[in-house]
Amino acid sequence: MKFFVDTAEIDDIKELNALGIVDGVTTNPSLIAKSGRDIIEVTKEICSIVDGPVSAEVVATEADAMIAEGRELAKIADNIAVKVPLTWDGLKACNVLTNEGNMVNVTLCFTANQALLAAKVGATFISPFIGRLDDLNLDGMELIADIRDIYDNYGYETQILAASIRSANHMSDCAKIGADVATAPPGVIKKMADHVLTDKGLEAFLKDAAKANIKIV
Repeated sequence: MKFFVDTAEIDDIKELNALGIVDGVTTNPSLIAKSGRDIIEVTKEICSIVDGPVSAEVVATEADAMIAEGRELAKIADNIAVKVPLTWDGLKACNVLTNEGNMVNVTLCFTANQALLAAKVGATFISPFIGRLDDLNLDGMELIADIRDIYDNYGYETQILAASIRSANHMSDCAKIGADVATAPPGVIKKMADHVLTDKGLEAFLKDAAKANIKIV
């Protein structure tokens, strides 16, 4: 499963990318606003750091305006994935931008039917929002599994990009189901390394090493 980092914070992207675990980046208007920087400027810098897809989202809601914005965003770098919402106009924009040779990430997906439509119009990525479904006492992982079944049934090449990830367990659950990509905030990715037994074991090892006066360098 590919790891995308869901942020527009340059320092976080650089740290995780240096570790070799970042396959791409996702941004949205909320994350760009939080960074306090111009969308073109920060997106260009992110694209220069990572080799994989960098999702940059349109802010228009009407198809022709989305297409115009998508074309402008695509000029930033070769690894831009234009991000459009899963609305009827968003699907129209996806079809046009895909046919022009652009990567397109269709976001805010909450049903298998929506994911099926996105695949039909040629989306590169479909972004089902796990956490927001869980917030409504619905099963976000069930949606990932349903999309996986449908795409596998018909050989759709659209990649399932699990989004709205809130926990380390979400990451492993997505991997088990077969999501192609999971995008998560830097803090969630780092939490994947945590376990209380690891901490306790390390503490015991260090105490024993100190008692035995073990030094390596």
